[in-house]
Amino acid sequence: MENTGSIKAAYFKLCMALMIALLTVIAIAELAMIKSWDMEENIYKVEISRVERALTEGQYPPDLSGFNTILGVYAYDESGADFYDVDNSYVIREVDGRLYRIEYEVDKTAQHKDSIRRMNIVLAFVLSAVLLIMLYIYLVIIRGFCRIADYPIELSKGNLTTPLKENRNHYFGKFLWGLDMLREKLEQEKQKNLEFQKEKNLFLLSLSHDTKTPLSAIKLYAAAMKKNLYKNPDKQAEIAEKIDEKTNEIEGYISKIITSAGDDFMSFEVNNGEFYLSNVVKEIEKYYFDKFDEVGTKFLIGDYTDALIYGDQDRFTEVMQNLMENAIKYGDGEQVSIDFRDEDGARLVTVSNTGCELKETELEHIFESFYRGTNVGNRSGSGLGLYICKKLMNKMRGDIFAEIDDGIMKVTLVCSK
Repeated sequence: MENTGSIKAAYFKLCMALMIALLTVIAIAELAMIKSWDMEENIYKVEISRVERALTEGQYPPDLSGFNTILGVYAYDESGADFYDVDNSYVIREVDGRLYRIEYEVDKTAQHKDSIRRMNIVLAFVLSAVLLIMLYIYLVIIRGFCRIADYPIELSKGNLTTPLKENRNHYFGKFLWGLDMLREKLEQEKQKNLEFQKEKNLFLLSLSHDTKTPLSAIKLYAAAMKKNLYKNPDKQAEIAEKIDEKTNEIEGYISKIITSAGDDFMSFEVNNGEFYLSNVVKEIEKYYFDKFDEVGTKFLIGDYTDALIYGDQDRFTEVMQNLMENAIKYGDGEQVSIDFRDEDGARLVTVSNTGCELKETELEHIFESFYRGTNVGNRSGSGLGLYICKKLMNKMRGDIFAEIDDGIMKVTLVCSK
C-alpha cells in the first residue's frame, strides 16, 4: 500500500504544480490586458497634442484620418452657440488667439470588459478541460495502476489466493487479465508441487517401511552366522541364499527410488493444435536481431517456405528460445544461424553456432536431465534446457537431435506438419 500512496501523492503534486502554472499564466494574461487598456486610454492625450500642433501650423480643419480617439475639431465663432453643450468628451485649446473644441473618445470600458470577459471564459474552459483530463487520468489510469502496483510483490510473497477484480478498462483490462492468469498458473503450480511433495514423501515412507523387513531379516541371519548357530553346511547355504534374496529385495526398492527420481519431475503442459512456422520465426528474429547486433554476432536466417506445424506455438517458441540462448552461451559469438529443410514429410529447423567445444562422445547425453558437458566452463546452468526441449518436442509429435560439423554445433528440431 505504500507504493500506491506514493503514486497518488506524486500525481496530486503534479496536478497542483500544473494548476499553479495555469493560474499564473491566467494572472499574467489579465495583467497584460489591464496594462494594454491603460495604455490605450492615454493615447487620446498624445493625439490632442498632435491636433494642437496641426492647428498651430494653420491646418484647420486638420486631417483626422490618422487619429484613433479624436472625433472632431471645432472653432469658436462669435455666436458661441452650442460650443460647450455637446455630449462627447472634449477639451478647449487656444491656438493663435482662437478657441478650439477638440472632441475625443476614451471610454472603451465596455469594450475592454467584454474582451476580458471573453478571455476569462476561454481560460475557464481551458482550466475546466485540464481538470477533467487530470480527473480522467486519475480515475482511468492512475487508480487502475494503483490497483496492480503492489500485486507483483504479493505474488512474489506467495499470496496467490486473492484474485484481481474484473476491470473493463481498455488500458489495463488485458494486463489485469494476464496478471490474474499468472496468479492462477502459479497457484496451480503451487498445488501441484504440494501434491507432488506429498506423494513423494508417502512413497519414500512406504519404501522405507518395506526396506526395514528384509534388513531386519539380514541382520538376524548375520547375527546367527556370527554366533555359528548353523553348523550344517546345507543350512549355511540355505541362510546364504535367503540373505541374497533379501539383498535383491532391497536392491529392488532402491531401483524404485532411482526410477522415481528419474521420472518426469517437471510439468510439461502442451496444448497441441496448428500454427504457422513463420509466426515463430518472425518472433525469434524480432527478439534476437537487435540482441545479436549489439554484441556483433552475425545472425542469419535461411530461406524457407511457410508451413503449418502441428504442436503448441508458445511451447515451440520456448524451445527455439532455449536453443538460441544455448547458441549464445556456448558459441564463440561469431555466427548463429537458423536453417530449414524438409525430410520425410517433416519440417526440420536447425539452429547452428560456431565455436563448439563439446566432444562428440557427449552428444548422446546432452538431452538427459541435469547433464552438463565438459564445455560449460564457469558458465551457470542447470543442465535441464535441452532435456526440456526434448520432452516438449516429443509431446508435439516431434523430435530433436544434435550433431557437430567441423566445430559447428547443430541442433535440429523435427517438426510434424
